[in-house]
Amino acid sequence: MKAINPDDFKVTREIDLSKIPTNLFNEASDDVKEAKLDEVQAKLSVLQDVMYAHNRYGVLICLQGMDTSGKDSLIREVFKEFNPRGVVVHSFKTPNSTELEHDYLWRHYLALPEKGKFAVFNRTHYENVLVTRVHPEYIMNENLPGIESVDDITPEFWENRMQQIRNFEEHLTQNGTIVLKFYMHLSKEEQRKRLLRRLEKEEHHWKFSPGDLKERDRWQDYMKYYQEAINKTSTEKAPWYVIPADDKEMSRYIVAKTIWEEMQKYTDIKEPQLDDKIKMNFAMYKEQLTKE
Repeated sequence: MKAINPDDFKVTREIDLSKIPTNLFNEASDDVKEAKLDEVQAKLSVLQDVMYAHNRYGVLICLQGMDTSGKDSLIREVFKEFNPRGVVVHSFKTPNSTELEHDYLWRHYLALPEKGKFAVFNRTHYENVLVTRVHPEYIMNENLPGIESVDDITPEFWENRMQQIRNFEEHLTQNGTIVLKFYMHLSKEEQRKRLLRRLEKEEHHWKFSPGDLKERDRWQDYMKYYQEAINKTSTEKAPWYVIPADDKEMSRYIVAKTIWEEMQKYTDIKEPQLDDKIKMNFAMYKEQLTKE
């Protein structure tokens, strides 16, 4: 199997999504890809245990992509070897009435990872510059000062919101949260096939919604706003990775390997050492326990 270099998917300069492939067409079989993923899963599981004991960093994994891009199954497969106490998944849907009484980032702050843990955002704070741009009428639900109608939502409004998101992520990274963002880059044709499978296989019927087709009609709008959001918010400390998503097995492996490679940069993450005085008394502790 051809070696995967996470840097090949990292956004370090302005990108054009239409020119980035949605499939690597790797010659490896699905079994080989799954075996490679298993290797990384095991290493990530050990790393998470060490990180939990170290208790200095949290890790925020952000997943964005069009419907059927494979986010749910990716979460299931990449993190399935983790200790359940070490990873929490949050799926952000339409804001509820309580959430709308706060600023749009409030609910995301509440879901941030504790030190020593991973948090996975399945759809993220970026919905606030993606779905709301395609459907600006949703902004009216936020009851913002100075926004009396959709006509009041200017280009400057979106620029300000992008800056707010950059500030949010900068604050997180300066306070011990490692932020990695993945855009699952799916082709429109592959989405068509996956939606058809939902209709054809009874066990997948529950996944289908007519709303998926309405959003599909706005495909070009979504691509435009995804591209803009990625270009304006991929930073050194909170980078975006554009992951070819037409091949689910390969996309899972790329994401897992990217997380592993990025975490290797934090060389200070180590298991804490017991105090020497405690170690010196091990024999005494053993004797006490043996006599019980």
